Amino acid sequence: MIISNNILKYYLKNVYFITGTAYAGKSTAVKMLADRFDMIFCGENYHMEVSDKVATPETHPDICYNKMLSDWRDFVKRSPEEYERWIYSVGREAAEFEISELISISKDKKVIVDTCIPLDILKEISDYSHVAVMLCPQSMSVEHFFDRADPEKQFLLSIIDSCENADEVMANYREGLARINSREHYEEYSNSGFFTVVREDNGIDTREEVCDKLAKHFGLMEN
Repeated sequence: MIISNNILKYYLKNVYFITGTAYAGKSTAVKMLADRFDMIFCGENYHMEVSDKVATPETHPDICYNKMLSDWRDFVKRSPEEYERWIYSVGREAAEFEISELISISKDKKVIVDTCIPLDILKEISDYSHVAVMLCPQSMSVEHFFDRADPEKQFLLSIIDSCENADEVMANYREGLARINSREHYEEYSNSGFFTVVREDNGIDTREEVCDKLAKHFGLMEN
């Protein structure tokens, strides 16, 4: 069954999407907006509660990759090229789970979501005023990737540290992060036509300022 994009757009009219590169502040912005405007919060990988139950290797092979792992060290030892391919493929495979979940929870309340839905799909199912792109320079996204305290990042760090050649594995993993956050991908986001916020590497706390910009763009507050 195929559902027309105009139908999906109608049912997603209460959903506001934030996408972009790593370490750009997406998770923080989504949480702040949810708290400030009493929106439903959908953080990173929110769809996994369903996709982990429903996805199969036949229909969603890259989503199911982690299920089939016998050793998490294989996850962090993949080639940078394969890691880059897998990340973006998972985002595309997960899009239908995200869209289904968002339709189910957004009927009566606004939703703010940290999404990996690809840009071409976002252009089909949403509007300029409901999508924002957050970007971070490649050097910051790679250098500070493990600086965050969230469980997923710290779990991966512990796996890398458990490897016999941990320094080499870390260098390989960071090269994969660099490919995921490459200039090519950065420019794809930057030139998407969506509203964009760029994180500066100046040490200044701009969370409230960025939150205000996003809220004004989304029409959640007066300009």
